[in-house]
Amino acid sequence: MKARLFIAVAAALLLAGQAPAPTVPDEAAIPAGPAGDAIRRGLAIFTDTRAAAPQHAGNQLRCANCHLDAGRTAGAAPLWAAYGNFPAFREKNGRMNSFEKRVQDCFIYSMNAAPPPMGGEVLLAVSAYAAWLAQGQRIGVSPPGRSFPAIAAPATPPDDTRGRALFAEHCASCHGETGQGLIEGATVVNPPLWGPNSYNWGAGMAQVDKAAPFIRANMPLGSGGSLSVQQAWDIAWFIDGQVRPQDPRFAGDPAATRTAHHNRPWSRYGTQVAGRILGDPTATPPHHTPAGHDF
Repeated sequence: MKARLFIAVAAALLLAGQAPAPTVPDEAAIPAGPAGDAIRRGLAIFTDTRAAAPQHAGNQLRCANCHLDAGRTAGAAPLWAAYGNFPAFREKNGRMNSFEKRVQDCFIYSMNAAPPPMGGEVLLAVSAYAAWLAQGQRIGVSPPGRSFPAIAAPATPPDDTRGRALFAEHCASCHGETGQGLIEGATVVNPPLWGPNSYNWGAGMAQVDKAAPFIRANMPLGSGGSLSVQQAWDIAWFIDGQVRPQDPRFAGDPAATRTAHHNRPWSRYGTQVAGRILGDPTATPPHHTPAGHDF
């Protein structure tokens, strides 16, 4: 485990050009007693959200799909790097947020679910796990590897045709030809990237400029950095040009919702793609086509 973690961290940091990230504790070091029970509960929620907190899992994703290696991997929004930087102001809701509120928003948008209550055992357990991973970190200082490594702007505007071809070549073997994930029996092995069982339009990954650096640093899984910057942008553009669950902040129509929450170049919400307005609840459900747009 430690060797695998070191390799993942080193690869992400080399890609980002950052100093080495601190060593984080191994699962085997979780203590006994009530504190350890809470930490293990948080780990279970993080790695198997549908089983551990089914009432707060509205799709087929789990927290660890974006926060890789159970929230340990540098360059994939690790918990140990985020925990000590809250409370913090967030533009998303225009106010100071506690760490619990930040996690709650992940359930609302990325998990497309009813959020766990503030102060409830689910958020306390995830907080206990994050705090345990963050032991030894400086409070209020963003350590190397906290978020997704920044990448340059694309040399050429991202393109759906290129993105579709790149998705088929590099992504479909893990996420399915129609982006609906890989399921074996009742187990979701790899997550759906669009459609009813994926993250909704309010999630960070629904923004192309968030998805592209994540893809560049971490995908294909185990081969982060193998895609070019342009390829990462094209794939992110293609993925985030697909149909997905509605933004919970929906303001009655896509145009109003875009004005209020998505009025930026790298959000495709409320724009027309393949003859439909993304986010339009009255649109006819698309027909899935392998490795391409849903027509």
